[in-house]
Amino acid sequence: MLFRILAHPDPVPTRCKMPRKTDTIQVQPGFKMKLRKNADIFFADFAQAGRLNPIICRAFARHLDDGETRRSHYFAGRLENIYMDREKIPEVAELLAFAEASARDVLRLEDTALRSGFWFNEMKPGQRTLPHTHDDGDELLSGVYYLRVPEGSGNLVILDGPVKTIVEPRDGMFVFFGPHVLHEVTANLSGDTRLSLAVNIGRPPESPPASHPAPSQGR
Repeated sequence: MLFRILAHPDPVPTRCKMPRKTDTIQVQPGFKMKLRKNADIFFADFAQAGRLNPIICRAFARHLDDGETRRSHYFAGRLENIYMDREKIPEVAELLAFAEASARDVLRLEDTALRSGFWFNEMKPGQRTLPHTHDDGDELLSGVYYLRVPEGSGNLVILDGPVKTIVEPRDGMFVFFGPHVLHEVTANLSGDTRLSLAVNIGRPPESPPASHPAPSQGR
């Protein structure tokens, strides 16, 4: 079974019906989709995308070849993960604060301190991102934020047993899911570079355990 999700351009929330068969779903900010085996997928729009996305993209390009920039996860001829220090891109702090606030809502952890880590995924024409998860440690929630998504540059695919959920992203869109959720990105068929920012969110080491489980439980 295949679900295809389109990000709705209108920021005003409306109700969305789940399909019974292969169908297209248009989602609004705040839309939640229940997976068959995995936890829910949550969607949000970052209101400051128009202002911050170009700044973060320019900073990424400026520091890409710095000696401090680190890369990992070599698959299909490229290193998929690109790590930069927060000090290099101070504007990313506002984006991460939004991600942490969204995580508190998703995880029902009001007034709980959270910490986030991030990395970039730059996909040039013809490149793709192979299936993977983000459950390398004690993360509570993972997500991806879209900084620059040219038309046809790749869709997010959530792999849930025999069910595939395809998310067609757009600039300024956040997608949140459990760290254990298997996902991939289809090939960039455009003539431009695609840039996204992945996040893992968890508790600071000194924080006590939360009373509510993360949505990734129960797989």
